[in-house]
Amino acid sequence: MSSAEEIHVPSLQRSKYFATMALIIAVVSWIGLMVAAHFLPEYKWIIHIFMLAAEAGVVGGLADWYAVTVLFRNPFGKMPLPKLLRDHTEIIPRNKARIAESMGRFVQENFLSPQVVQRSLQNADLSLAVGEWLANPKNNKQVVQMIQHTVPRIFEFVSQDQIAHFVQNNSVQWVRSTKINKLASEMLRAVLENDFHQDVLQRGLDLAHEWMVSHPEEARDLSRKLFQELGVWKLAKGASWIGIDVQQRTIDSLIEKVESMLANPEHPWRQDIEATTHSLMLQLADGNSEASQRLNDGKDALLDSPQVLNFISGAIAILCDAIKTDLMQEDSGIATNLQAAIQQLGESLIQNEKVRQVLNEKMVGLAINFSEQYSDKIIRYISERIHEWDSREMIAKIESEVGGDLHMIRVNGVIVGAFIGLALGVIRAIVENVL
Repeated sequence: MSSAEEIHVPSLQRSKYFATMALIIAVVSWIGLMVAAHFLPEYKWIIHIFMLAAEAGVVGGLADWYAVTVLFRNPFGKMPLPKLLRDHTEIIPRNKARIAESMGRFVQENFLSPQVVQRSLQNADLSLAVGEWLANPKNNKQVVQMIQHTVPRIFEFVSQDQIAHFVQNNSVQWVRSTKINKLASEMLRAVLENDFHQDVLQRGLDLAHEWMVSHPEEARDLSRKLFQELGVWKLAKGASWIGIDVQQRTIDSLIEKVESMLANPEHPWRQDIEATTHSLMLQLADGNSEASQRLNDGKDALLDSPQVLNFISGAIAILCDAIKTDLMQEDSGIATNLQAAIQQLGESLIQNEKVRQVLNEKMVGLAINFSEQYSDKIIRYISERIHEWDSREMIAKIESEVGGDLHMIRVNGVIVGAFIGLALGVIRAIVENVL
């Protein structure tokens, strides 16, 4: 038995008991008063007043009992009845289909229509509510705890063989069928339009200059290996015999070039790098260009290599295992960083009104689109489920929820009927004895 039934069934039984007792008291009182009127004729006029009250209480109680009963069942059983009476019993079971359709239309018209959804959401700052919820440490901690409990269990059901199978039969096939030249072109466009390349180049030059100045011996070793690869090491070594340090001059010249590039944002080498990157972006935007074909061919060649696939599958399996192990620890670094990121996201949503406005428009659009596409299906699902309900179960559920109040109406019927009868009896006595 559900918790709802545990709460409502005792209330229903109690209400039935009160209603039955009220009706019995009214019937007993009515009969008793009739007997009293016979044996106490001198008090007949006052007894008739109370007898009329009891009689009206009986009528009111029986009428309300009938009204409540015919909602759920036929109180006459198999007795032959006029069609007028028979068709107005078992009102809820007989009209189950109509109730289903009515409930479906009610939900659709009042909750799921695009107009209602738009009107309900357009003035609500949903992203602000989300941001405030995420920024609350108690809430973002609950989110992280749920992730800590859920993700490791998911990984427990997924073996390394399953990961490898998924990578090779899903992810790899998706990458294989994707032309990455367009993606690479758009990434380069974003970098150039936002001047990210200047920041990266500046940082790279800073690191290169700092390393060459701070590590002179390593720089000389690197230059020696470069000369050996170029086949001019012997020539450079021979020049050192006559006092010309080719290695150091090369390093000093390179440091000077780096310093000049750092000092001059319009340095020719910088412009050459930007021009080359822009040209590559345009070439990758053309799927038939040589650069695009080389990039896609290289991607396919990597995917055709068993060693690469095994490496990717193994790396993903190791990563999943590392994530699982970390999340299962009480002092999980991933969980700590994730909670900080969620809180930062919430605070950013609270502070950035423009972002919230864009998100709100997107969420409203998604909700309207959802209501347009799925409201009919939801309503049909609700109606079908109501159609499938067993009538006895439906009656038991409705009666357990509202039957207590309905049976208290029977009590009220006895009481109200008795007072009405009492009032009528008093009026009758006044008319008969005064007028």
